[in-house]
Amino acid sequence: MINKKELKNQYKQNPPEMGIFQIKNKINGKIFIGKAKNLKGKLNSNGFQLKNGSHLIKDLQADYNQYGEENFIFEKLDVLKPKDDINYDYTEDLELLEEMWLEKLQPYNEKGYNLKKIKR
Repeated sequence: MINKKELKNQYKQNPPEMGIFQIKNKINGKIFIGKAKNLKGKLNSNGFQLKNGSHLIKDLQADYNQYGEENFIFEKLDVLKPKDDINYDYTEDLELLEEMWLEKLQPYNEKGYNLKKIKR
C-alpha cells in the first residue's frame, strides 16, 4: 500500500502537462485560449461544462449549444517543460505564455471568445 507522502513524491516527479490550450469552433473559426497547470484535466473540465450547459463563457456555450460537440476541437497549443526544482511555481510562466498566445492569435470579438484583459 502506497502512503500519501509517496503519492505526493510520485506526483511531483511526474507532474501533469502544463501549458496553453485552445477550443476552436469549426463552423465560425472562433477560438478560446486558456492556460492550465493540468492541460488534460482543464480540457476535460471545459468539455464537461459545455456538455452540461454550465460553461462560464456564455458566447462559447451558446455556440456549442447551436453547433454541437462535433464542431469543436479541444487541443494543446503549447506545453511548459517541467523544471528540476519540484517546488517551482509555474503561475507566472503560464501567465506570460498565455499573454504571448493571446497577442499572437487575438481571440477577441468576432475572432474568439476571450475577453481583453485591461492593462494596469
